[in-house]
Parts: sequence; C-alpha cells; structure tokens
Amino acid sequence: MEKAIDLHTNSFYLLSSFEQVTATGLSSLLDDSISHEKITCLLSGKDFDFMDLWHEVKSVVRSYESDDTYLIIDDTIVRKPYTNENDVICWHCAHSKNHNEKGIHLLTACYHTQSSPASEALRLPVAFECVKNSVRFSDTKRDKEKGKSSVTKKGMTRSMVQQALDGQHLTFCYVWSDSWFSASDNMLFIDKLEKYFVMDVKINKMRMFSTEDRDKGQWTKIDQLSLPPEQPVKVWIKALAIEVVLFKFVLTNKGVSTGEMYLVSNDFCLSAESFQTLYKKRWRVEGYRQSLKQNVSLAKSPTRKVRTQTAHLLASLPADVKLEKLKFAHKLNHFASKAKMYLVALKMAWKQMENFKNYKRVK
Repeated sequence: MEKAIDLHTNSFYLLSSFEQVTATGLSSLLDDSISHEKITCLLSGKDFDFMDLWHEVKSVVRSYESDDTYLIIDDTIVRKPYTNENDVICWHCAHSKNHNEKGIHLLTACYHTQSSPASEALRLPVAFECVKNSVRFSDTKRDKEKGKSSVTKKGMTRSMVQQALDGQHLTFCYVWSDSWFSASDNMLFIDKLEKYFVMDVKINKMRMFSTEDRDKGQWTKIDQLSLPPEQPVKVWIKALAIEVVLFKFVLTNKGVSTGEMYLVSNDFCLSAESFQTLYKKRWRVEGYRQSLKQNVSLAKSPTRKVRTQTAHLLASLPADVKLEKLKFAHKLNHFASKAKMYLVALKMAWKQMENFKNYKRVK
C-alpha cells in the first residue's frame, strides 16, 4: 500500500477532520514534517483499485470469517455539485430521489457477519467500483457531447462477486442487493457460482406460477398475482432459466398499508420468518451508507482528477473500517464515536479561547 494511503488512514486525518480534507491540511497536521507536494505526488502516483482496499481490510475479515456470512451490493452517489466534470464526476440518476445528481457513483460490496442474534454485527467494505463515463458520444437532440460507462452497474456487480470468490477467496452464503441489481443475468450468474441470492424485484417484471404457464407463454405481472403476504411461493421469471421463490412484504406505517415489496431467492429452504430476518440484516447497509457520507469525509476532498478522487475514496473506505473496529472495542456505533471526537475537539477549542483571553495586548 502506498505511503499516502497509510498517512490518510493511520493518522485518522479523515476521521478527525470536520472540514475539507486536503494535502495542505494533512501536512499542517503533521507540523509540515511531510510537504503537501509530496502527499499530492503520492496520491496521484498510481491507479488504485479494490485490491488495494482488500489489503487494508483482509486481516479483519479473516478474523471474523465464517460460513454464515453475506455479501451486500450497494451503491450511492457522492455529491460533488461544484467540482468540474470528468469521467468519474458527472451526472448520475439518483433513483431514490427521482432526479439526476452531479457526483461520483460509488458501488461497494460489504461483508456482513454476525456470530449470534444477540451479538454485534460486523460490516466491512471489501470491494468498490466507480462508474466511469469514459465512452463519449454525441447527443444530437441537445447538440452536446456526453459520456457513458463501458460497463453497466450489473456487470460491475458480477465482477465484484467473482473477485470476492477468486481473488479474495471470501467465504459467504448469500448475495444481497436491491432492485437496481436484480437482473436475470445477475441471478443466474450467482446461482451458477453455487451461491444464494436475495434481491428486490420491480413490480413491472413478469412472473408466472407453473411450468405449464411458462410453456404456453402466459406471463403475469407481479402486482397482478394473488400472492399471500409473507409466504414464499415458487415462481418462474421471464428470461431466467431457473425457478425461484418469491416473497411478498406488505409495508405498513402505524398499521396503515403504504405499499408492497417483493423479494426473490434461489434458496427454497427459506421460510417466511427466515426471509424477514435476512432482509432486516440487509437494511443495515443503510447505516453503512450514511456513515460513509457523514463520518469519513467521503465528499470533502477538493481533488479534481480521476486518479486522486479514486485515491481519496480508497482512503475513506478503510477509515470506515477503523470506525467498525472502534465499535467492537468500545461498544459505540460510528456516529457515537464521531460525536466523542467532536466533543474532545470542542473542549480543546474552548481551552484555546480561554488562553486567548489571557494574552497580553501588544501595543
């Protein structure tokens, strides 16, 4: 691992900073023992990828590894509204907000394990990918040049799962993802790897109940199926060569139904209770996403080049791993640990202000 990454993570610079993180700021923190030019040079000296992240988290993963573990695929947009566009910093569709946002589209694979229901769950990023719009094309309607990625998000998902098995030799049982990754290609790919998947599916996908219906080409939309809530049902998916089990959730708020959610899996041994338990664990990745954005300075780097932006992302993810270690050591979640750091910083600032009062005014 490059020394620059060690400086960023081991000095806890990303964790302790409450402002933008820069090479100049890190140099000042180290009392100029290393110049900011050298730090910048180290950050931009090579192209970083998820294997660099794996070297940082490997020892922790190996110490908690077991058969009852899960690989969670998730994505988020790191907002960079005021930074010039490049192949990484560009406009992406924010599906949860139903509009486009300018920033970095980050995909991560999280390793999730829990020794017992009463114990604390371990959740670590083990791989990441950035959507790079490096393929240029002309938009004739708007008379401007645009970019698109040469690899789809679904393709990146398959790459990370394959790398987890072949490159990192991870032991896991399930691959979880939301509906944006629940393509038939991904499901079949995971099934051929002899792993289980649990995925959300969109209601506009086509389903059917029996082999006879499939042979006749009688497809039915998922929202038109008379499915009993919270009971697994075997179905076929159009364009998927394997049978899956479908599970319907009825979402409620204060006892009032607010919608429906559908999950599919290739594990036919899952009961209704198992489906619910598994998916509750899946939602813990939401805390990981929020921690990345608020606790490890993920969006606070003013770097403008693809290489240095990628290096900053790589430094931010191991910083999140350090918070995960603190969670087990001090029984504090990421936000509580960050709050304690902030309190200490406030006390030091308070003492410094008291010292300012005692300075004699120089005439």
